[in-house]
Amino acid sequence: MNKDQWERLLKEAREKTPERKPEFTTISGLTLEPSYFGLDAEWPGAYPFTRGIDPILYRSDLWVMGQYSGFGSAEEANQRYRYLLSRGQTGFSIALDLPTQMGFDSDHDMSEGEVGKVGVALNSLEDMQMLLKDIPLQKVRQMRTTANATGPIMAAMFIATMEKDGTDPKDIKILIQNDSLKEFFARGAYIFPPEPSAKLSVDVIEYCSKHLPGWTPLSISGYHIRDSGATAQQEVAFAFANGVAYIEEALKRGLDVDEFAGSFYVFFASHIDLLEEVAKFRAARRLWARLMKERFGAKLDETMKLRIFAYTMGGALTAQQPLNNVARVTIEALAAVLGGVQTLATSSYDEALSIPSEEAVTVALRTQQIIAHESGVTGTVDPLGGSYAIEALTDQSEERMMEYINTVDRMGGAIAAIERGYFQREIGESAYRWQKDVEENKRTVVGVNEFVSDKSEKVPVFRLDPAIEQRQVARLTDLRRRRDNRAVAAALTAVEQAARKGDNTIPSLVEAIKAYATLGEICDVFRDLWGTYQEPAVF
Repeated sequence: MNKDQWERLLKEAREKTPERKPEFTTISGLTLEPSYFGLDAEWPGAYPFTRGIDPILYRSDLWVMGQYSGFGSAEEANQRYRYLLSRGQTGFSIALDLPTQMGFDSDHDMSEGEVGKVGVALNSLEDMQMLLKDIPLQKVRQMRTTANATGPIMAAMFIATMEKDGTDPKDIKILIQNDSLKEFFARGAYIFPPEPSAKLSVDVIEYCSKHLPGWTPLSISGYHIRDSGATAQQEVAFAFANGVAYIEEALKRGLDVDEFAGSFYVFFASHIDLLEEVAKFRAARRLWARLMKERFGAKLDETMKLRIFAYTMGGALTAQQPLNNVARVTIEALAAVLGGVQTLATSSYDEALSIPSEEAVTVALRTQQIIAHESGVTGTVDPLGGSYAIEALTDQSEERMMEYINTVDRMGGAIAAIERGYFQREIGESAYRWQKDVEENKRTVVGVNEFVSDKSEKVPVFRLDPAIEQRQVARLTDLRRRRDNRAVAAALTAVEQAARKGDNTIPSLVEAIKAYATLGEICDVFRDLWGTYQEPAVF
């Protein structure tokens, strides 16, 4: 692409999405161009998209600002979402409690003491209806959920809720994380073995490609890989290896890569090392574009564009001197913006201690807004492009990412790498090296191993009302009494038959949810069919 071609691309982008202001200038009045180029520059919005997937990016529309939030029952989480939306948030991530993530209802023995603790409990259609009550869904730019092993069930809950309430699901922007494979080596919230888990994830991809093309059926997740101790390059490479596995399964079903991959997002951490993180986002875009074009034969630019949801790194926050985390989150959020992400969630300064307080989540949201409206970095695309340091780090990062992907390919793909414990070993070794460096003072963590204060900072800690669990269990008991249990049994049988025959499970899941089958009951059907995964010993 030459300069004339890029200027035509820029003109088309401006006509499609007009810029937010007639002119972008610095505080002193200096004019900011949409982009800046050297002699060998790449072009924002053009293959391989190193410099961004859009030629004007934040000049036309800012990233989606949304916090990862939710706790207790659907009522409490609903109040938090409405509070954040009233403060200027433009999207939100639904945090699920551990029982929901692991496929247990709130009244299961395994759920005791965990209901609503790290997210909201969603057992049934009634819970989802309550969660979304009075939220202007058509105005929210993006709703996301962390469901992975239970991703297809959560997708069915969204669809059933919209249809029950008379809303066309096509009118709502939903992002289902739905990355079950990373659970086996990053978060541990897996249920079924890897192969049927991947099959369920691809059920969502296939269904959305045919019926809900505006939804995001998969957010390939590197964040949890990074938060487990991986390096920046391992984060991207291992996430992409999982993405390759999903794509290959979808292709086996007869889908064309250009029919579905353009709707994917990736979910990356934005860590504290600003220069490396900016380079990571740039390298990831370029590597993904090349994988789509060269490995899978993608023809559409939309398929090759990597859409990034970034979340500031929770693992970088400290319980010691927690107010320091405001500075950490600011740096991490700035790295994501300089790296050109499409969606950003910012951590709260008290997250190392508890569920964030309203004050803390407001500060986290205001951090994004200050970067967007006061820092000046949104006036030009890829402002660090052309920096000798950034370009060198981008090239090095991509090279190392590709080495890891090639290693996984030689093993036979992501599922084989999981079963051999490769990902687990690599991440464990990286986490060990980091921790050793901190303990030996080779890396400074302010307030932890250097600049330690004798006085502890008093930060209010959020406490979850234990009565919430009791109310949730009582509501679930009442639902089982009121519903048509024969209809539930028939619907669960239909789910089992679809899964056993290898059919797409989403239509039967939607009908089961509408009959008020619970998440735990549906997961029990799959447990009976496939069993549960037992992680092998890794040495």
